[in-house]
Amino acid sequence: MAGDDHLFSVAGKRVLVTGGSRGVGAMIADGLVRAGAEVIVVSRKADELRATADALATSGACEAIPGDLSTPEGVAAVADAVRERWDRLDVLVNNAGAAWGAPLDAFPVARWDKVFDLNVRGVFLLTTSLLGLLRAAARDADPARVIVVGSVDGLRVPEASWENYPYSASKAAVHMLTRHLAVRLAGERITVNAIAPGFFESSMTAFLLDGDRREQLDATVPLGRIGRPDDIAGTVRFLASPAGAYLTGSVVVVDGGVSLGARLDP
Repeated sequence: MAGDDHLFSVAGKRVLVTGGSRGVGAMIADGLVRAGAEVIVVSRKADELRATADALATSGACEAIPGDLSTPEGVAAVADAVRERWDRLDVLVNNAGAAWGAPLDAFPVARWDKVFDLNVRGVFLLTTSLLGLLRAAARDADPARVIVVGSVDGLRVPEASWENYPYSASKAAVHMLTRHLAVRLAGERITVNAIAPGFFESSMTAFLLDGDRREQLDATVPLGRIGRPDDIAGTVRFLASPAGAYLTGSVVVVDGGVSLGARLDP
């Protein structure tokens, strides 16, 4: 059995993190770089992405590939760029995502499509485009890993005032896509798991964190606070390490208890 020092190791693993320029994606990439993984971050905004990659590279190996994963052409370009750099991919973290809110009776179809094109189709197309590299990394004792970032909003109905209909529906969809891919790829020693985060600091939650609203949001979480970078980075590191080698088709909820439905009494 692997020693404790190896059980949670990701040292030397080659990891692609989409949506890696900020928010949860940057938290994940930072944790993996500091743990010794070689990381490529992908995001649409090239300047912001390169700034993040440069900052992370002060702690280890990190580089940037700008790309738009909401289109098949963008996915193909990113996959080609990864293949030019690496001959294997140990871990693919599908984190890139979009959200949009609008009133129910006036929800723009174009925005619905934009959310689904990135959150669901982009995950599927990038994963299938990189199967060759994942297969090259897959081993019986150490499978290649696909990790999909879903959301607690794919497990519960969001508050009525949060009219982000395609976001919650898309996250429920990628949870099921995770399970379907897990069954299909298990025989090839590629595991597929999802993480369902609760509240973390990101562009999607910025409107909830202004001033006194931060304390109000903390109060809705049974554990009394929103997520911290190590909470999400540690979960990804577990799934990517030997400790997570026997998990596939799981949706790991990382939300401080939010999805339980109510704050627990002390």
